[in-house]
Amino acid sequence: MNNSKHGKILVYFGKCDEGEKLKKLNEIATHLENIYNLEVNFVNSKDDFIEDFLYKQDITCLLMEYSSEHKDELDKTLTFIRKHNKKLPVIAFTANKDDLNKLDLVEIKKLNDFCFLYEDTVDFLAGRIEEHSKNYMSIVESPFLNNLIKYAKEYKYAWHTPGHMGGCAFLKNPPGKYFYDFLGENVFRTDLSVSVPELGSLLDHEGPIGESEKFASKVFGSDQTYYVLNGTSSVNQIIWRGRVTKDELAFVDRNCHKSLNYSMVITEAIPTYIIPRRNGLGIIGPVKLEEFTNGYIKGALKENPLVPESKKDESIKMLTLTNSTYDGLCYNVSKIKENLDKSIKNLHFDEAWYAYAKFHPLYNNFFAMTNDLDDEKHPPIFASHSTHKLLAAFSQASMLHVKNGSDVKVDPEIFNEAYMMYGSTSPQYNMIASLDVATNMMDFNGEDLLEATIKDAIDLRKNINRLYETEKKENGWFFSAWQPETTMFEGKKVKLTEAPTEFLAKDQKTWILNSKDNWHGFDDIEDDYIMLDPLKVTIKMPGINTDGSLEEEGIPAAIVSNYLINFGVVAEKTDYYSFLVLNSIGTTKSKQGALISGLSQFKKLYDNNAPLSEVFPDLVKENPGVYDGIGLKDHCQEMHNYIKEHKILELMAASYQIIPKPEMKPAEAARKVFREEVEKVTIDEIIGRTAAIMIVPYPPGIPMLMGGEKIDKDATPIVKYLLAREAFERVFPGYYGDIHGIEAVEINGERKFKTLVLK
Repeated sequence: MNNSKHGKILVYFGKCDEGEKLKKLNEIATHLENIYNLEVNFVNSKDDFIEDFLYKQDITCLLMEYSSEHKDELDKTLTFIRKHNKKLPVIAFTANKDDLNKLDLVEIKKLNDFCFLYEDTVDFLAGRIEEHSKNYMSIVESPFLNNLIKYAKEYKYAWHTPGHMGGCAFLKNPPGKYFYDFLGENVFRTDLSVSVPELGSLLDHEGPIGESEKFASKVFGSDQTYYVLNGTSSVNQIIWRGRVTKDELAFVDRNCHKSLNYSMVITEAIPTYIIPRRNGLGIIGPVKLEEFTNGYIKGALKENPLVPESKKDESIKMLTLTNSTYDGLCYNVSKIKENLDKSIKNLHFDEAWYAYAKFHPLYNNFFAMTNDLDDEKHPPIFASHSTHKLLAAFSQASMLHVKNGSDVKVDPEIFNEAYMMYGSTSPQYNMIASLDVATNMMDFNGEDLLEATIKDAIDLRKNINRLYETEKKENGWFFSAWQPETTMFEGKKVKLTEAPTEFLAKDQKTWILNSKDNWHGFDDIEDDYIMLDPLKVTIKMPGINTDGSLEEEGIPAAIVSNYLINFGVVAEKTDYYSFLVLNSIGTTKSKQGALISGLSQFKKLYDNNAPLSEVFPDLVKENPGVYDGIGLKDHCQEMHNYIKEHKILELMAASYQIIPKPEMKPAEAARKVFREEVEKVTIDEIIGRTAAIMIVPYPPGIPMLMGGEKIDKDATPIVKYLLAREAFERVFPGYYGDIHGIEAVEINGERKFKTLVLK
C-alpha cells in the first residue's frame, strides 16, 4: 500500500456533470484527504476506471455513480469487479432519491454500500467511506507484516543486533551508502533481532510469528506449518531428521533433489530406490503405481544388499517422491494413498516447485495436502514447499507442511527439536514477512491468481503450437510445446489449439495422461494417475520424435537456450532437445511475448544461416579457430549429427536403466569423504572403484551415481555416457554441462572429467 497515505479511493462519475454532484464529491474527497489521509482519484471514463481497477492494486475502495437509466451497464461493471476482487468495497452513490427504489437484489449483493449525496453531511459520508476502506485494509494487511511495520514505526533506539542498527552503519562510508540507497530504508529498519519480543519467536513458534504460521497452516490445508528460512533443502532435512533415525529403511524416488540424498547421509538411513520412467525425449516420468504396494516393496528390500536379513520384513520409515517432476508431471496423491502399503510410516512429497496446487480445482487430488474424501487410512504426510519459487516470497523462504496420519499424529514438540537444528537464532524478519504475505495473497484471491496464470500459460502453449502448425502446413518448421494434441470439448475431439482456453483451464481430464492417447511417450501409464501441469511448459526442438529417434535435420536445445539468454530470456532448464519454461503468478504477457519473439528471431537467423560471429560473437571470440566462418544452421546440424552419430541420447538412456550395486550406505561413504579417504580420478579410471559422492548430470537432473555405489562392469553404461559427454564438450567448447560431482580439468591440453572415489 501507499506508504504516505492510509488508502486510495477511486471515484467513477461517468454520468456526472460539472454541477452540484461533482461539487459535493469534491467536498467529500477533500474531507477524506485532509481528515483521514486518504488519496482520492476521479475518472469519468469507464475504460480508465477498469484499467485503474485492474492494475492499481493499492485501491482500497471504489465509488461508482448509480443511475437507474444505466442499470445494465452498472451490473456488467459490478460483475467484472467481483470476478477479479470479491472483497474490495464498492459503494454506489446517486443524486436521485428514486434510484434507491430501483435497486434490485442482484445489484445489492454486489455492492457494499449505497449513499444519497444530499441528505447526510460531508463528514458523515466521508467517515462511512473511510470505515469501508479501513476494514478492507485490515484484510489486505498480512498479520506478521502488520506487526513488523508497527514496530518499525515506533522509532526505537536499538542497542541489540544486527550491528548495522537500522541501516545507520551503512551510512558511514560510500560503499555502505550506495548499498543503503539501492535497497531503501525500510529494508534496514525491519532487519531486526530475536531481542525484539513483540514479534514472537520463530524457533518456539510463538507470538505474531506463530500466529502467522497457524494462518499459513489453515490456508495451505495442513495440520502444522513451519516457516523455514534457509530453503527447501533444509525443509527436506528437517522432515527426515524428525522422522528417520540410523539404520531405518527409506524408499526414495531416484529422481530426487540432492538435499534428499544428504538427508540419507545425516540420518544414516538405508535407502532403497524407486526408479522413475523416462520417455524417448529424455523427459523424467513417474514411478509405477505398483511400486507403492506391499509386494513390490518387499521384493525391492529383498534384492537390496544394504538391507540385512533381519530387516527385510521391517516397515518403511520414510517414502519420498518428487511432486511434480521437473517437467511438470504430478501424482494423484489420493490414488497413491489407495495403493500404499499400510506398513509405510511416513509419506513425504517434495513439492518445491508446486506450492500453488492447493489453490485451483484443476489440481484437485494431485498434491500432498489434498483434502480428498476417501476413507483410506494413511500415515503422516509431509510436503516441502519452496514458496519463493513459484509463489511470491523472498529467495530461500520456504514452508514445511504436515498432515497428521489417520491414526498417528506428529508431536509438534518432538518434531520441533529437528526444526531447531536448522533454525537460526537470528532470523531474517523480511523473509518471514514475505512468507506471511505469500500466504495472505493466496488466501485473498489465490484461485483468481492461479486461474489467470493457468490461462496465460495455456495461451502461451496454444500460440507456440499454432505457429508450429502454420509452419508445418507450408513445409516449414517451428518449435512446439510438449502437451496433448487433442481434447474432448462438447462431446467432440478437437485440437488443443482450437479448444477454448477457459475450458482448458478447468478441465482436469485434458491434462491427465492415459495410455490410449500416447502423446507423452510413456507406453504403460496408469489411468487417472499422472497429470501434466500446464504451468510448466516443455518446448521441444525440431529433429526428435516422441520415441526418441532423431531425424536427419535437427536443432539441439543448448544452442537455442544460449541464444535466448543473449536475447534476454532465460529458461529454467535445458535438455538435449527441449527446454523448460515456468509460468508463475509473476509471469507477464510481455515475458511471454519476449519468449515467442526470441524463438521467432532464432528461426529467422537459422533459416538465413546467419554467421555465428553475428549470432554468438563471444562464443566465436573465446574459441578461436573452432567456430570461425560457420553459419547458425550449419552449427546446429553439426551438433545434431554429432549427437546422433555418437548415440549420446541412447547412452544417456542406458545409463539410467541400471542402479549400481551399493557397497555401503550413503552415510558411510560420506564419513570416508570427511576423513579424506578419497582420491580424485578421471572418468576413464573409475571402473572397479566406489563412488565417494553423487554424480548428477543436468540434464536430466537425476543422480547417476550415489556415494557408496560400486562402479563395476554392470555400471559400464554410466561410464560410457560420462565419457561421451566429456568428448562432446571437447568438440563443442562453450557448451559445458552442469554435472554435480564432476570437475572439468585440463590435462595435457585436453579437457577431462574428474570425480572423487573412495580409496
